[in-house]
Amino acid sequence: MDSQDGERFDLDPEDWPEARRQAHRMLDDILDYVEGIRARPVWQPMPPEARRRLRAPLPVRPTPLAEVHAGFLRDVLPYSTGNVHPGFMGWVHGGGSVPGLLGEMLAGGLNANLGGRDHAPIEVERQILAWVREVFGFPEGASGLFVSGTSMANFLALLVARRAALGPEVRTGGLTPGGPRLRAYASAAVHACVPRAMDMAGLGTASLRLVPAGPEGALDMEALSRAVAEDRASGFRPFLVVGTAGTVDTGAVDDLAGIADLCAREGLWFHVDGAFGALAVLAPGKAFLLRGLDRADSLAFDFHKWGQVPYDAGYLLVRDGELHRDAFATPAAYLRRETRGLAAGSPWPTDFGPDLSRGFRALKTWFTLRACGLERLGRAIQHSCDLAAYLAHRIEALPDLELMAPVTLNIVCFRHRGKDPDALNARLAVRIQESGLAAPSTTVLGGRTVLRAALVNHRTRREDVDRLLDAVLELAKA
Repeated sequence: MDSQDGERFDLDPEDWPEARRQAHRMLDDILDYVEGIRARPVWQPMPPEARRRLRAPLPVRPTPLAEVHAGFLRDVLPYSTGNVHPGFMGWVHGGGSVPGLLGEMLAGGLNANLGGRDHAPIEVERQILAWVREVFGFPEGASGLFVSGTSMANFLALLVARRAALGPEVRTGGLTPGGPRLRAYASAAVHACVPRAMDMAGLGTASLRLVPAGPEGALDMEALSRAVAEDRASGFRPFLVVGTAGTVDTGAVDDLAGIADLCAREGLWFHVDGAFGALAVLAPGKAFLLRGLDRADSLAFDFHKWGQVPYDAGYLLVRDGELHRDAFATPAAYLRRETRGLAAGSPWPTDFGPDLSRGFRALKTWFTLRACGLERLGRAIQHSCDLAAYLAHRIEALPDLELMAPVTLNIVCFRHRGKDPDALNARLAVRIQESGLAAPSTTVLGGRTVLRAALVNHRTRREDVDRLLDAVLELAKA
């Protein structure tokens, strides 16, 4: 509403036709960016003047939308992470998709809060849950929740497992002195977010026992069995095993069926960190590696990695939906449920996690899955793994290079054999990133610094892999 002197209080455009034209220019610009991504450097460092402009004073007065957009094109778009580019291979980042991009735009227009209430966006999220259950072989009573990423999904799964182990009293009384000495287990190659989740859950990182990995990079099952027996004999209460489907360093997959057997035998919660590797169930030649995943009590994974949904779109799936709800649901007068009206439709997503304010992550996922189809996504995942095998084959044929770990899925760890290889390979990673030709990363395996290529982007081809190796060889000579 306008004030008596004509001042406007709403934030809508004063000139809708011009706003519409500007919006179309912005959409065209970002589509041009994606379509022409190969002509751009993978990554380039920000110049000091761009950083200075992005540290501008507080914007008290309005700035025309066209001017704000121009600032984005000049100071933001050229200096992004680069994971849309097919040469981005450093970390396990998905490349996004045009259907997901457009779904995100529509979600922004709806501005729906997915915490609860009875509205169509909630039904879209429920539809995704039904699809996820089917993909991973979980029962109809399984619950699911969109979260920011697998780090958060792992944390929430730990809280559900804690509730299963200690009962409802843990939500009111907390972890009491003199209570059970809980113990969780995971491979030494587990992602760092798992010990951090133990810390945040109040259990402490010392309550997580890291089990050695075998020569292929997967958790040593005999060592796990011994660890559980030793801890029981020492007065600990084992309650959780975290299996990994795709370790962050090498892409190794734990023996999920073996872990499922052990957990059933020992009465332990079986959780799978499947951040990117879980979606290998869609790949014709790799699905066999995930045998046993359908027996997990909970699963964490990311649609924004191999699912190619724009960031962020993590997901938690829990076999026992009622137990999941019991771990988080909280009564409140302002969250009263009805059988009719906008307050109907219980249970709501907020009953399965800590957030009441939640974005419409499900829409960009719904668009991506429907527009691409799971069969096509599966072929893209398989292509990533085939490219990794091709890269490994090329490395083994080059005398100056050395393959440093078995290639299970899509991650290839290798290094140049040159003088002082640890320092050399660290420098090579930075030089290649700064060249804009490709973007590998480094990791440390067996105390040695290695180059790491994670092939996740659906746009990556053999020529991009060849370009990476050519850059490694040429820059090492220099």
